[in-house]
Amino acid sequence: MGQPGALLGLQKTNLRQQAVAALRTAITSGELRPRSALVETELSERLQISRGTLREALRQLQQEGLVATGARGRLHVRHLDTTEINDIFAVRAALEGLAASIVAVSSDRPKITAELRGALDVMSKAPKDETLDDRIEADLDFHRLLCRSAGNETLLHSWTNLEGSIRMSIMYAGRDRAVGNMDAERHYEVVDAIDTGDPHAAAEAVRTHMAWAASNLVA
Repeated sequence: MGQPGALLGLQKTNLRQQAVAALRTAITSGELRPRSALVETELSERLQISRGTLREALRQLQQEGLVATGARGRLHVRHLDTTEINDIFAVRAALEGLAASIVAVSSDRPKITAELRGALDVMSKAPKDETLDDRIEADLDFHRLLCRSAGNETLLHSWTNLEGSIRMSIMYAGRDRAVGNMDAERHYEVVDAIDTGDPHAAAEAVRTHMAWAASNLVA
């Protein structure tokens, strides 16, 4: 599984949460490649945690869609094919389109759109040497803010459950395509549509945004 990077020994507090974070980083960064086997003995030794704690962490990553079960119940890093990526972005379009339509008619729309533009300003001013991980997180910060601003906890929870799969789909497309998905100007178009106050235009802008993003990743 290569040299340890994210998978280093952990502090003795909050071991399960630390294990989840370390494994998530290793998967989304490509340290643990798609389809690679997740061997409990190896991982527990590298993370310096018990196999019971490791199993708890792996169960959470299964729920996030980063880990899958294969033959004989053996766990491996999930591989996303074209159909799965398109499905993920179709669900994102539905969730974020709903969020955009809610924000468009909200009395707090001016405040929310200002916050969304602020998040995009951060994204657009990212230094050229910024890591792909950091750029992905800045992109996700914007989309998470949009969903949170809708004030619908079920919507936000549903979107949060997709985060791991979203990271994987972007990361594994390669840097050039990933950076294309994080173009700030395309995101400003979504905010501009929300700012019109038209919920249908806002939702349509999100659908257009997500359709282009998915096609870019699987091209």
